[in-house]
Amino acid sequence: MTAGDIAAAEVRAERELGRADDAGSVQRLLFGTWRGRIGLFIVAASVFVAIFGSALAPYDPNASSLQVLEPPSWKHLLGTTESGADVLSQLLVGARVSIVVGFAAAFISAVVGSVVGLAGGYFGGWTDRLLDPLENWFLVIPTLPLMIVLARILSPSLTVLIVVIGLTSWAGTGRIVRAQVLTLRERSFVERARALGASDLYIIRKHILPNTLPLIFANTVLIVAVAILSEAALSFLGLGDPTRISWGTMLENAFQNGAPSAGAWWYVIPPGLCITLLVLAVSMLGYLFEEHVNPRLREQRM
Repeated sequence: MTAGDIAAAEVRAERELGRADDAGSVQRLLFGTWRGRIGLFIVAASVFVAIFGSALAPYDPNASSLQVLEPPSWKHLLGTTESGADVLSQLLVGARVSIVVGFAAAFISAVVGSVVGLAGGYFGGWTDRLLDPLENWFLVIPTLPLMIVLARILSPSLTVLIVVIGLTSWAGTGRIVRAQVLTLRERSFVERARALGASDLYIIRKHILPNTLPLIFANTVLIVAVAILSEAALSFLGLGDPTRISWGTMLENAFQNGAPSAGAWWYVIPPGLCITLLVLAVSMLGYLFEEHVNPRLREQRM
């Protein structure tokens, strides 16, 4: 066995040991803290409703009737809308759009931010000088007005919402990944791999990226909460997909048809409460993962 093989075996052994420790820590983080249990329960329940909401809905969410803005009753547990549709049915079906937009937009944001951060932090030079101002521009520009402009220019649809939110939320991930890569590229195991003749692509794929994945994941969880809130805000402003029901479009329809002034609290509170609880739950999980990967936050918690 050559010296290179021994070094590679040592790196693999250290990585496997670190993964085992991380798995145990994440399990304790999710199930050993009240924030983890509550956050995981709310997110799991929301995902379940997003998948099976159409089957669980007691009525057709788009059906109209003469029972307009009726308060909750045994027939309609959460009352009816301005068109006589069942609020509970719309709430169950609307979870899908919020969940899909949140996770898909966060995935796009994570991919773009990771690629930009890895390239700028590892290669440096003109690559970093080109990408760093781009990150700064996306960091300082007001995100919500930019989303509104892009969503207004493009044709409103679910795909447009996902792309717009994802492409305007990646800069934070890019900056965090870049800072981590700047320290990782100077570590001894990277220098060792470079001395053994490993290519830049191999070093990034085998050494740099695996060590940044926990940080990327923790930041992506937080972006899910931002994406869900952004979807609700855009839909509330009338920039969502008009062919699909979401919690944001429910709020838009409620306010457009005067539900608050008519005292129809059952039309406003349920979607607003669902958005709030889901965003808080995802944020709690995101901060827990951030504490897990950031030693300074762990020391402050202790």
